[in-house]
Amino acid sequence: MVSRQIQNYQFEQTGPSSAVFEGDNGPGHQAAKQAMEHAIEMAKENGVAVVGVKHISHSGALGYFVEMAAKQDMVGISMCQSDPMVVPFGGTEPYFGTNPIAFSSPSNDERIITFDMATTVQAWGKVLDARAKHQSIPDTWAVNAKGEPTTDSRDVHALLPVAGPKGYGLMMMVDILSGSLLGVPHGVHVSSMYKDLTKGRDLGQLHIVINPAFFTDLNEFKKNISTMLDELKAQPAAEGYGEIFYPGERGRLRSDKYDKDGIEIVDDIYDYLVSEDVHYDRYHGKNRFAE
Repeated sequence: MVSRQIQNYQFEQTGPSSAVFEGDNGPGHQAAKQAMEHAIEMAKENGVAVVGVKHISHSGALGYFVEMAAKQDMVGISMCQSDPMVVPFGGTEPYFGTNPIAFSSPSNDERIITFDMATTVQAWGKVLDARAKHQSIPDTWAVNAKGEPTTDSRDVHALLPVAGPKGYGLMMMVDILSGSLLGVPHGVHVSSMYKDLTKGRDLGQLHIVINPAFFTDLNEFKKNISTMLDELKAQPAAEGYGEIFYPGERGRLRSDKYDKDGIEIVDDIYDYLVSEDVHYDRYHGKNRFAE
């Protein structure tokens, strides 16, 4: 078993294919990146790696970390906790977070399959975006304080799980694997990103890396993935859809466009970004969303 200090973090390999990464409530992005780097190295040697990351802050898009594995000819799976802002199926009060899951796989060419999804119908950021643009939302996204579906982006009390009881089960699974499994707070006990900024959030995250070469011929595996993508792209699209996209394809097309044309943001976000002040006041409020 290995235990060694890495900057302000602590990495402990607890078995040939298992490890725990102590984040010391530091930046989640850096902790998650380093933990995935360790998971990749372990999977190179042992075929599979499972690394739990505990006591971290928000780590951003999980898709970035699973793509690290795909770029090393491996399959990456990640999941993590988030603020309790989702009602259980049939409930009225938030219990779980949006608890995202991400997956990435290489192919035999430059294409990488990546999906990064919240286990809610829509991510909380989409609600914030609708508010900033003074737009309504579909009535399938969220509920008000009475547990009723709402289209008013400013009347959101909680989000809804994707696919009803299926999403509810998925977000529970994520919370168990990235929370309870690592001994960090679960469900409604997870701290808010929008309230007390003086305390650590103690979030948990789980990385799983699978080395295809331990299960089949690597080149054949990648060739099969490329064939799958070719077959999907050749499928006839339903009316109104134009073409079939594989997971991650549209995101890459948007990224290329943003690199070329820039990213459109609303005025208040621009003003916040260029301000010399740190606007702690925007996080002070009466509810879990600091409003």
